[in-house]
Amino acid sequence: MSLRIVHYNDPILRKKGARLTAFDADVAQLVADMLATMRAAAGIGLAAQQIGRALQLCVIDLREVEPDFKWELDGARPPLDLIMPLALANPEITVARGTDSYLYEEGCLSFPSIRGDIERPDAITVKFHDERGVPHVLSCDGLFARCIQHEADHLNGVLFIDRMKKPVRASVDDAVKALAKATREAAKPTLSP
Repeated sequence: MSLRIVHYNDPILRKKGARLTAFDADVAQLVADMLATMRAAAGIGLAAQQIGRALQLCVIDLREVEPDFKWELDGARPPLDLIMPLALANPEITVARGTDSYLYEEGCLSFPSIRGDIERPDAITVKFHDERGVPHVLSCDGLFARCIQHEADHLNGVLFIDRMKKPVRASVDDAVKALAKATREAAKPTLSP
């Protein structure tokens, strides 16, 4: 089932997610719904906050992009089709020692049509649990690492506009303000006659 994606300036986007401690049928259904929502919006990642839930849970699916990145899951390099889509609960990210940071244009489903350059480390290791509660360790770089970092930021109430350098943020500021106003207007209760 496709869910409603929360747009900026909804307060839920600034909430740090609660850790998942139970991995049951409800979590499995939430992951399935998040994946359906992400696909319907043509996204590659979606965090629980973006569908109105303050949880440490996100989903990623990079099967439709050019795989110009490397990855290793639990000490092996399985084909991307075998590990995607990927649900990450309670992710803990470590930046790879000696990695460089790169600028890359990012977008966000909670900021429709707003894009901007963000600097992020190129290589990371992330410890997480899948939707069944199984622990994993994933090392990756490039777009895979960037996508995980973007979604993990959401889980901690950090938005990609927070990571923009001042000139980039200034270039999208009018669009961000218009989106915040539209979100406020949509949240106002309607009065029936």
